[in-house]
Amino acid sequence: MVRRHQGISVNAKQQQQPSSVGAVRSQYADFDSPFSFASGARLPSWRLAYESYGELNEKKTNAVLICHALSGSQHAAGYYEGGEESAGWWDNFIGPGKPVDTGDFFVLSPNNLGGCHGSSGPASPHPEDGKPYGSRFPVVTVEDWVRAQAALADRLGIQQFAAVVGGSLGGMQALRWAVDYPDRLRAAVAVAAAAKLSALNIAFNDIARQAILRDPHFHGGDYYGRGEFPRGGLGVARMLGHVTYLSGPAMAAKFGRARRAASARFDYETEFEVESYLRYQGAKFSGVFDANTYLLMTRALDYFDPAAECEGDLARAFAKAGGEFFLLSFSSDWRFPPSSSRELARALLAAGKRASYIEVQTEEGHDSFLLANPVYHEAVRAFMSRLAQTL
Repeated sequence: MVRRHQGISVNAKQQQQPSSVGAVRSQYADFDSPFSFASGARLPSWRLAYESYGELNEKKTNAVLICHALSGSQHAAGYYEGGEESAGWWDNFIGPGKPVDTGDFFVLSPNNLGGCHGSSGPASPHPEDGKPYGSRFPVVTVEDWVRAQAALADRLGIQQFAAVVGGSLGGMQALRWAVDYPDRLRAAVAVAAAAKLSALNIAFNDIARQAILRDPHFHGGDYYGRGEFPRGGLGVARMLGHVTYLSGPAMAAKFGRARRAASARFDYETEFEVESYLRYQGAKFSGVFDANTYLLMTRALDYFDPAAECEGDLARAFAKAGGEFFLLSFSSDWRFPPSSSRELARALLAAGKRASYIEVQTEEGHDSFLLANPVYHEAVRAFMSRLAQTL
């Protein structure tokens, strides 16, 4: 079924007051067996950091896997002890009474391999010399992440997920799950995702990477232990990315051409409010994220293309996929536009799969998937509520 959203009724359960999952902590799964990447590289041992919310039922049938986007982490919901301001990146989406209701589901949220929030990544110690992997850490793919997530599910005794849910790059992981592990999920929820990146998107990613690679403090990726990091390059990369996550109308409404001073300074310092905002976002991000991880995540985005295995035929790529599909896009998203989700929906239907698609009217651009848009949330809540009734 392919349709634009016009309105979804909200039942009594949907009207309960949403609340937080509360204080949470990261957990760690260590694997002593080697992990082989799509590139042929191997890690002799590896770790995944993750968080979980809600309770796993006795049959272990109510698990939902949350896949994070480029700059995400395992901290998707709740807050860390003593700091309610440290809410998870999808806290408005996961929890009691929220679209992914932890009263119904056990939610598992891992940090991907190559990440910088506790999973094995470039900053992790190499087993041979104890020094950070740095440039030695393998390039990762979405397929690699999905296999690592499946190993984590095995560790926890979860044979099948009720749903695999993700936005943006996370949505691509949900699609990959359906193709690679068709019997291990009942539904894939892909929000603001695509079957592959456009040439424009690949170009944006490369410009961002070049900003990092050309930073004099990058040192070929081996900057750990030097007392300096490529924060300038990473900050510029984040500024560029942030612009693509917004929309023209949203930026115009928020900033317009507002200046920080009444008259021009006639130099290249911060004069416009939008400049101040982007520089702040770049500086903030570069203080908490790792440049090598940013390189890995953007390259994984570039490589994602399940149809490439089927001579470009996306319907053939989905022929072996399992579960049903719920796709959602946002009208103002020009990074992963609605046309990308419609392409996915057509291919799924051509492959004989059960698929629903909703396009939500917004002005907030790609970042809409992180915001509490009521139409978006009601749509996902309705889908997940129906799924919960079949557990």
